[in-house]
Amino acid sequence: MHIAHIMASQHTLIGLLLFLSVDWTLSVIPENEKHPSYWNNKGKQALHKALDMKPNVRRAKNSILFLGDGMGIPTVTAARILKGQMNGGNGEEFSLAMDTFPHLALSKTYNVDQQMPDSAGTATAYLCGVKANYGTLGLSASALRYNCNSTFGNEVESVLHRAKMAGKSVGIVSTARVQHASPGAAYSHTANRGWYADSDMNVADIAAGCRDIAYQLVHNTDINVILGGGRKYMFSNETQDPEYPSYKGVRNDKFDLTAVWLNNKQNAKYVWNKDEFDKVNPEKTDYLMGLFEPSDCRYELERDHTLDPSLTEMVDKAIKILRRNPKGFYLFVEGGRIDHGHHSSGAKFALTEAVEFDNAIERAAELTSELDTLSVVTADHSHVFSFGGYSNRGNPVLGLSRNLADDKKSFTTTLYGNGPGYKLVNGSRADVNTTEADHKDYKQQSAVPLDSETHGSEDVAIFAKGPMAHLFHGVQEQSYIAHVMAYAACIEPYTECFIPDLEPEPGHTGATNPSLIVLLMGLIPALVSLFTV
Repeated sequence: MHIAHIMASQHTLIGLLLFLSVDWTLSVIPENEKHPSYWNNKGKQALHKALDMKPNVRRAKNSILFLGDGMGIPTVTAARILKGQMNGGNGEEFSLAMDTFPHLALSKTYNVDQQMPDSAGTATAYLCGVKANYGTLGLSASALRYNCNSTFGNEVESVLHRAKMAGKSVGIVSTARVQHASPGAAYSHTANRGWYADSDMNVADIAAGCRDIAYQLVHNTDINVILGGGRKYMFSNETQDPEYPSYKGVRNDKFDLTAVWLNNKQNAKYVWNKDEFDKVNPEKTDYLMGLFEPSDCRYELERDHTLDPSLTEMVDKAIKILRRNPKGFYLFVEGGRIDHGHHSSGAKFALTEAVEFDNAIERAAELTSELDTLSVVTADHSHVFSFGGYSNRGNPVLGLSRNLADDKKSFTTTLYGNGPGYKLVNGSRADVNTTEADHKDYKQQSAVPLDSETHGSEDVAIFAKGPMAHLFHGVQEQSYIAHVMAYAACIEPYTECFIPDLEPEPGHTGATNPSLIVLLMGLIPALVSLFTV
């Protein structure tokens, strides 16, 4: 009787758990989603929107490239659900700001010399229009990493630099250090992405004429707005950091590169904290450099809101300064720490960075017009980050799968193929509970032990809206991105692009109907017959 009683109790407990599970699942499914009419209406709305879509063939006065470093498609999906859950929903049905961009393509991310890319070779591709070797910035694939002499004669210019040459204002915003690989390709030409300061280089390379990335930041291109981290690379190794007294700069040449940058500039400011940043009046500022940490900016989860601005706040300030130029602007925005979160197998860090990155995209949309501003969102590469397991609708994106693994232990729905999350307890995989999984410092489990999780090699998404955004289609080489952005703005090498530069109609916010071009095309047969009579 005792054994039977225990078995009955176990069956009762299992039944109760199943009941609670089913009851919870039913409670989070919106009632309207159970009816075909909901999905039919949703499908019709999307179809009609697609049928009404017309290409915007105006010239892009302004261009913004949003780069989510390491933001592969699984990261986009997981960030969408997380942001939706942060807004009180189940998450799956939510739309990110980037999700609303009407034109999409896939980008092939490999470097010329490597199947799995890095952020330097990829940055050269999407910023300069030329695929490059792993670890090199602003150089063609004829240049070799670590080979200073291979720099000369192999330089390629970025769209940002070309936009400046065309008279536009230009800016860089990053949550990484502004000398990092992604922003670095916008202004530097270097055979090694790790040459942040002269102290990172050997004497022979400096004597040969190669310059560190921070030096090139202030000498190569006249950049109007520079916001992010990387303070220590700009100051002498004798200069104390203003925020961390035990820190100093790292430059051996004793230069204060912020002073060099400010020299001979009108209405220019350098700031290093949020208080100074907030006091900057964008209507009276032509140049702004803000460096808020010695190295990379803090993760959004750990950011001191009184000392450091968010990515959204930096983008807001940058656009308000740059848009004063009547010729327009080019802005590069990087969510740089998405990548760092993934490398540490810290999904909570990576995904909250991706959410803040999307917030910045949303704010930029509020400050610009789709009529004259081409906005492109993409990634340089992905990560070996996976998001799966069988979980109920509305399951916390950083939570557990509803099923146990074959070893009878729980597992999270976010995992990594390799990385520091590999952990054995008494010779077997560690168990995990909900409290552990939700902690910001929890490292999602990895299949293969590595000190740092690696990049992935698969294609990444390109989202686009605005002038000439329809040119993003299909599966393209990553270098194609720079060509579309240059063509849309009619800058080198597409200065003879014959794209009309039309003023937006007052109050007009929708996509442009290219009626003028249609009219001109209609006149061509008549003109041909006139000259052949």
